[in-house]
Amino acid sequence: MPVAGCGLAVSLRSIHLIRKTEYLKSTIQNLQSEIFQHTVYIMDKSQIGKRFRDLLSGRSTKRPLVWLWGAVPSFAVQNAGYPVAAAYNDPQKSFEAQIETIARFGEDGIPRMAVGGASDVTWAFGGTLKWPADEYSMAPTATRYPANSIAEVDALAMPDDIAAAGPLPLYLDFARRCHQNGLPVFPFITSPIEGARSLCGPELLMRWMIKAPDLAHRLLRLATDYSVAIVRLFAAAFPPEEMLTYLAAPTASNQMLSPRFFETFVLPYQKELHEKILQTGIRHIYCHICGEHNQNLPMWREIPMGSPGIVSFGHEVDIETAVKFFGDQCIIAGNIEPAVIHLGQPEEVYRLSMAALAQGSRAPRGYILMPGCGIPPNAPADNLLMLIKANADFLDSRD
Repeated sequence: MPVAGCGLAVSLRSIHLIRKTEYLKSTIQNLQSEIFQHTVYIMDKSQIGKRFRDLLSGRSTKRPLVWLWGAVPSFAVQNAGYPVAAAYNDPQKSFEAQIETIARFGEDGIPRMAVGGASDVTWAFGGTLKWPADEYSMAPTATRYPANSIAEVDALAMPDDIAAAGPLPLYLDFARRCHQNGLPVFPFITSPIEGARSLCGPELLMRWMIKAPDLAHRLLRLATDYSVAIVRLFAAAFPPEEMLTYLAAPTASNQMLSPRFFETFVLPYQKELHEKILQTGIRHIYCHICGEHNQNLPMWREIPMGSPGIVSFGHEVDIETAVKFFGDQCIIAGNIEPAVIHLGQPEEVYRLSMAALAQGSRAPRGYILMPGCGIPPNAPADNLLMLIKANADFLDSRD
């Protein structure tokens, strides 16, 4: 027979454990922040971006670089002791944390800011977002899309003031910090397919591609025009020759779309966007070809990336294959599996890094060793350091 008050006692213990856990998390964050302020830096902060500029200019294509994250800076922000959400909604903390983390680890990246998962389009067109708030969240997510019916698609219109739409004030603030510190401006530009699915959600977009393609094309047209407007805004605010744009296209992968649908719904809009980016005077496009894209690679090759462009890949695309398709035009980047970095052993990360370096070092325009996609904010630092160690050992073996 249950003891009276047992349920209350269990509830009180649960509350106590929750409060204790929250206290410990807060204490750890405070300690991380304090340690970070007194850390020894491997790299002088004035040198941030130098090796990357040398690679872009073609002055140093034989030395592989290392980036520890792509467009998801949540690791850097948590590493500095800030809440993960600050990576996306606090330009000052995001910039400072990335500068500190780059210098602390001695990696070759440059600061960049994105709302994450193309949620910037959701926000800019009147949808709502949820900011990451627990240990299992690494980026914002949509809680309501702007277009959930045919009537709402018909009612969609471009924001009246692009510079004030959604995350653009945050993006522009972050870009000014980069420019004021002599660093390249590196805005996140949403690929048309990602913008379209951020307007209505991926399930509805896929359904309309099959049953109502005119609706899908309307969303893709709107998403393309929005991204072109963003590019022109940045190119007018900052010297375009000192910029490069970041794009990604996970929804275009063969895990989501067939090559036939890629040709119909992705290729023409993506190609138009890239062409209009380059027309502004921006010379370099960074494009993360995320996920399983092997059947799409011949069509991706038709899309201009700049001179040079940068194309990065997940573990689904072999680096040797990437060099074959893009090595004459682009710097190749990738492709260490994030799940291995997050959950694997350092030895495994090291082994994968050395294998990638052996293939990537053959890229004529250069190679960047990096994760194949976003890494969680709580990825073990020891595993990320294996990318830097592998690159150092690889370079030593060639001397």
